[in-house]
Amino acid sequence: MVDLNIALHWGEFAAVSAVMEHNGVPLNMEIAPYLLDEHAWNFIRDALVPKINEQYGVYARDKGGSWHWNDNLFEACCARMSIVWPRHESGKLDLRTKTFDSMAKAHPEMENLRQLRHTRNKMRKIKLAVGKDGRNRTTLWTHVSKTGRSQPKASQWIFSPAVWLRFAIKPGPGQAVAYIDWSGMEFQVAATISDCKPMMELYASGSPYVEFAKRFNEAPPEATKKTHGHIHERYKVGLLGIQYGMKHLTLAQRLGVFDFAAWEMMAQHNGLFRQYWAWTEDWIAHALNTGVMQTSLGWECRVGITEFNERSIGNWPTQATAADILRVAVVWMHRRGIRLLGSVHDAVLIEAPVDRIEADVALAQEIMKRASRVVLGAGKELRTSADIVKFPDSYFDQRGEKIWNEVMELLAQYYARREADDAAANA
Repeated sequence: MVDLNIALHWGEFAAVSAVMEHNGVPLNMEIAPYLLDEHAWNFIRDALVPKINEQYGVYARDKGGSWHWNDNLFEACCARMSIVWPRHESGKLDLRTKTFDSMAKAHPEMENLRQLRHTRNKMRKIKLAVGKDGRNRTTLWTHVSKTGRSQPKASQWIFSPAVWLRFAIKPGPGQAVAYIDWSGMEFQVAATISDCKPMMELYASGSPYVEFAKRFNEAPPEATKKTHGHIHERYKVGLLGIQYGMKHLTLAQRLGVFDFAAWEMMAQHNGLFRQYWAWTEDWIAHALNTGVMQTSLGWECRVGITEFNERSIGNWPTQATAADILRVAVVWMHRRGIRLLGSVHDAVLIEAPVDRIEADVALAQEIMKRASRVVLGAGKELRTSADIVKFPDSYFDQRGEKIWNEVMELLAQYYARREADDAAANA
């Protein structure tokens, strides 16, 4: 039986999500309409390849002048860059999107290629849903996934297609937006629900991935996330991958290390966090025995009906609990008058007048911390961070900077060429 208060809470979150959909995300309408121009985008999409391919040499041109991905060239590229790329059992390169995502995190030098490949394969058209008022809106589809997370239609939502496209987010005159996220959310949630003290201690240090490396002499004592970013990223990919059941061969490939090094990291994880692994085994056994999984706030998933895989069953409580925290925070922020524009798995986007944005961000961060305390328990709150964008600035994400700059340059070339052609035709 569903508790009435919990049911009302879920309903309130759906209502607030409708408000977020109504508010929409402000876009730079000096640029967005041109990106939505199919002819302009076709030009950019093709012209972008040689710009980025200079660094990698993985695309080849056919006799007709079209660019095509070449597996052999990509294999040669990985060899030049000393990257051990994952393969399928057949021996073929694993070129799935999720593989590219995780490999780019482990090897940041592959990020531009990942974005280019995504742009070529998944963005034959830019389908962002843009209203007459210059705001991006799409149905957020609350409560759709097994974990209770929202799943907006990726092609229409500004936070889904590609990181570089987020540069199109721009607050209006006198306005500001802020992207506020929970730091290390899934690490701390897993630590808390399993009552794993070493995990909680590492999270409390402020940099759990670097601190883990220090425990095993893989980072100097003075290392921080800022000074040793490569160690942070490597151990973030490694520890979260292990936490979610990644096998050692896959881990070795993702990190670009030998098998024994991956085995060693997994052994370190299993040894230091043995409470987490014991709890996970008990959780899976209980879920299979009872046929049901449930979070502390009542979100439920039936085992054997909507979930069969043991690895997914083991991962479910962390992701579903994180969704609980997000729902509570979003509802409370709306009650306190914060203007919400959208949410993703571990973050929210808010809007306020420039002279009030700092105060609203501070309030939102306090609410997000409190929501985590309510769900996880006293003394186990999640940290948050915020990026504020004030008019006339646009959203910025370092990961997409190069692609965005190239797109803007190509967009200018396209319209300059078209104006010249129109002038010649009218001469």
